[in-house]
Amino acid sequence: MRIFTNKNIKKLFFEIVLCIIIFTVLSAVFIQFENTALYIFISAVCMAAVILIVCYRYFCIQNAIIENAAAKLSEYGSGNMDARIECDDEGELNKLFHEVNSLAAMLHAQAEKENRSKEFLKNTISDISHQLKTPLAALNIYNGIMQDNTTELTDIKEFTYLSEKELDRIETLVQNLLKITRLDAGTIAVDRKMENIYEILNDIKNRFLFRAEQEKKRITLTGDTSAMLSCDRVWITEAIENIIKNALDHTANGDIISMECKNFSSIIQVIIKDTGSGIHPEDLHHIFKRFYRSRFSKDTQGTGLGLPLAKSIIEAHNGTIEVDSEFGKGTVFTLNFIK
Repeated sequence: MRIFTNKNIKKLFFEIVLCIIIFTVLSAVFIQFENTALYIFISAVCMAAVILIVCYRYFCIQNAIIENAAAKLSEYGSGNMDARIECDDEGELNKLFHEVNSLAAMLHAQAEKENRSKEFLKNTISDISHQLKTPLAALNIYNGIMQDNTTELTDIKEFTYLSEKELDRIETLVQNLLKITRLDAGTIAVDRKMENIYEILNDIKNRFLFRAEQEKKRITLTGDTSAMLSCDRVWITEAIENIIKNALDHTANGDIISMECKNFSSIIQVIIKDTGSGIHPEDLHHIFKRFYRSRFSKDTQGTGLGLPLAKSIIEAHNGTIEVDSEFGKGTVFTLNFIK
């Protein structure tokens, strides 16, 4: 019987049974003496007294256990998230205490998760505000200059162009934030189809060729032209484009950005390498953090969302992204996708 898994109940039961056995034996012995009824009555009274004492002791122990449990629950309710009920013994009551402790641990974990979410939201709002201050301040300056009656037409055109760039920067920031938020919330359905990854890379290369030529840089593509990957073409393109854009932002005239597609038995590997400025060792472990801006970077136009977005997209495809860099010599991003 499961009730006897509790050692205190088992002890109480055996003590009562022992009292009854002793009373029965004594009754059998007293039958042989005179005044049998008196002796049996005295034995019965003694047995009842012992049973009452045993039961009283048991209920005192149980009451102490329950009071301790109530005190721990009150302590937890007062804010001590580490308060737990002792439940080392077996039995249904201790099983109940164990479930209560599990519930408390779950509530504590949920509270910590919500606190982290609040802190993340607070930091994100602060970062967004900081990111928007620069382009908004620039727009105010440009508009103020253009409102000056003495401003020449050529200057107005220049400031209009600069204003357009700042507006594009704000739009990029907002769009990337929306994409990351939707990926985090799981509201984006990744529509996977078998795609030729080499063709995707070639389309990306052609998209950036004009900018590369303007900046006197080269983009190359090599590898397996028949490599097929189950992916969402739009999102994978977005991820790789962000990595290529990051490479263009951190390379100088004459530098090379190379893309290579490798087709292994179990994975598809995409390697994006550049001969640019590289990543400082201090920054290497932080580049996928949102809004992270290196104090060593000369890029003042970035939003700090391109690489985190790329990572989120790649991981949504059950892939991984790794980075290896030597400061001043270049960077290598390695993307691995399971077939």
